[in-house]
Amino acid sequence: CAAFLFRDHLLYTSVREKDACWEYGDKLDGNRVRCRFCQKVINGGISRFKFHLSQIPSKGVNPCVRVTDDVREKVIALIEAKESHRELELLKRKRVAELSVLPKRTRELPSQPSSPGLPTSPPIIPAFEPSQLLGLEVPAPVLRLSSAATKPRPASGLEVERCIAEFFFENKLDYSIADSISYKHMMDTLVGQEFQGPSADVLRTKWLQKLKSEVLQRTQEIKKDWVTTGCTILADSWTDNKLKALINFSVSSPLGTFFLKTVDASPHIKNHRGMYELFDEVIQEVGPDNVVQIISDRNINYGNIDKLIMQNYNTIFWSPCTSFCVNSMLDDFSKIDWVNQCICQAQTITRFVYNNNWVLDLMRRCMAGQELVCSGITKSVSDFLTLQSLLKHRSKLKQMFHSSEYVSSPYANRSLSISCVEILSDDEFWRAVEEIAAVSEPLLRVMRDVSGGKAAIGYIYESMTKVMDSIRTYYIMDEGKCKSFLDIVEQKWLVELHSPLHSAAAFLNPSIQYNPEVKFFTTIKEEFYHVLDKVLTVPDQRQGITSELHAFRKAQGMFASNIAKEARNNTSPGFSLSH
Repeated sequence: CAAFLFRDHLLYTSVREKDACWEYGDKLDGNRVRCRFCQKVINGGISRFKFHLSQIPSKGVNPCVRVTDDVREKVIALIEAKESHRELELLKRKRVAELSVLPKRTRELPSQPSSPGLPTSPPIIPAFEPSQLLGLEVPAPVLRLSSAATKPRPASGLEVERCIAEFFFENKLDYSIADSISYKHMMDTLVGQEFQGPSADVLRTKWLQKLKSEVLQRTQEIKKDWVTTGCTILADSWTDNKLKALINFSVSSPLGTFFLKTVDASPHIKNHRGMYELFDEVIQEVGPDNVVQIISDRNINYGNIDKLIMQNYNTIFWSPCTSFCVNSMLDDFSKIDWVNQCICQAQTITRFVYNNNWVLDLMRRCMAGQELVCSGITKSVSDFLTLQSLLKHRSKLKQMFHSSEYVSSPYANRSLSISCVEILSDDEFWRAVEEIAAVSEPLLRVMRDVSGGKAAIGYIYESMTKVMDSIRTYYIMDEGKCKSFLDIVEQKWLVELHSPLHSAAAFLNPSIQYNPEVKFFTTIKEEFYHVLDKVLTVPDQRQGITSELHAFRKAQGMFASNIAKEARNNTSPGFSLSH
C-alpha cells in the first residue's frame, strides 16, 4: 500500500512540476511559492500563484505588481483554458430535455394567422434559454466521432415523416406545400424516390393529432406533479409592435415549464384592480393549493397587487425575476459618475475600432480573431463585459495602436484615434477599469449561474451575500466607494428581490446547511420556520415534518449515507414545498 501511495505521489509531483507557471516561481515548503518577479510568498500552491501573476481581481490573492505583460497574458490564457475545459465538461453532463416543438417567441401578436388546424392547447417549453440572457462566451461541445459513427444511422420512414411534420408545425407552414411539385422533387432528391413524403392530408390529420396528443399527455403528467411539489407561476411581460402590453404566463415545476397563455394587459395598466383579477384568474386556473410563488419582471407597473395576492392567498409568495433585479443593480452601478466616465472612455475606443473596417480587421488579427465588444441582453451587462474584455486584451490593444502598420495608416492621425491612444496610455483609466471589473464580476457571476441553469432559489441568498462581502473586502480602505456600491445592492436585494422562500431554500441546501463557515444561518433558519408556518396550515403536516427536519439537520438516516455526503457540494438541490 505504501508503495502505491509513493508511486501516486511521484506521479502527482511530476505532473504538477510540468505546469508552465513554475518557471516564474520557486517552490517552498508547505505548499508555498515564491514569485520571481516581486519575491512575495504565496500560500496555496500553483493555482493561487497563477492568480497572483494574472492580476485577475476578486480571487483573494494579492496581484503581482512587477509581472511583465507577456507573462500576465500567458497566465490568463492558461487559466481561461482550464475554466473553458470545466465548462465544457459541465455542458457534456447536462441533460437538455426538449418537451415539445414550440416555435420561438417573436414580437408579434398572438392572434397572427397560422396554419389551419394547428393545436391550440398550451405547449410545453424549456424552463429558459441561457443564450438569450447573457452574451457570455461558452464553448460549444466538441463532437468526437469514431470511424463507425461517421456514417449516419438510416432513419425509418416513420421517423422521417415525424421530422417533416414537426418542421411544418414549428414554422407554421401551409399544409398545401406538401402537395406541391417542388416539395415532391425535394423528397425524391433527399430521401429517394421509394419514399413518399407525408401529404397535406396526412399532416393535417395523422401527425397533427398524434403530436397534439403527445403534448397533452405530457401536460397532464406535469399538472399531476403540481399537487405533490407545488409550482411557480412565471409572468413575463413584453410589448408588441402595436405597443400592446402583453404578459406570457408559464407554470414551472420540477418536471418542466409549461406555457399557459398570453394575455393583453393593456386595459389594466392603470387599473390595479383589473391587474389583480387577471392574476387571480391565472391562480384559479392553476389551482391555489398548487401555487407556491409568483415570479414577475418589472417591465409593467404591477402596483400593489403582489401584496393583495399574498393577503388573499396566505400560502403564496411573490418575488421579482432574479436576472431582472441583478441587471438593475448593474444599471445603477453604471450611473455612478466615475464609473460612467470610464465606460464612456471605453466606448470611445470600441466605437472607433468597430466603425472602421480596416482597424477592425487589424484588431482581430492582433487578438487572434477574438472580439473586443461583448454583447449581453442589456446595455449595462454589455458595458461591464466589454470592460473585462478591454482589461484582458490591454497589452494587445496598445501594441496594435503603436504598431508600424497602424502608425503608417491614414487612421493614425485622426482625432478619435489620437483620443484612443491617450486613453490607452492613461494609468488612471486602467485603474478604474480594474476596479469596476472587480466590483461587477460577482454580480455577473450571479447572472451566469442563473442563465446557466443553476437552481437560483437554492443559491441566491448565498450568492448575494458573497456579492456584498466582496464589495466590503475590496473597499476595506475606502468607506465612501464601499457605501455607494453596497447601498445599491442592499436596496435591490433586501427591498425588491429577497423573498422568505430564498431563505427557506438556502436552509434546505445541504451545501449551506452543513457548512460551519456560513455566517447567516440564524437568519435563514428564522425565515425558514416562517415559511413553514405560512404554507403548512394543517397540524398533521407540521408534526410530520419535525422528525424529518431533525434528521436533516443532524445528518442522520439517509442524510448520513456516503452518497448524500458526496452530493452535498456537487449536486444542485431540488427544492419544493409539499402541500
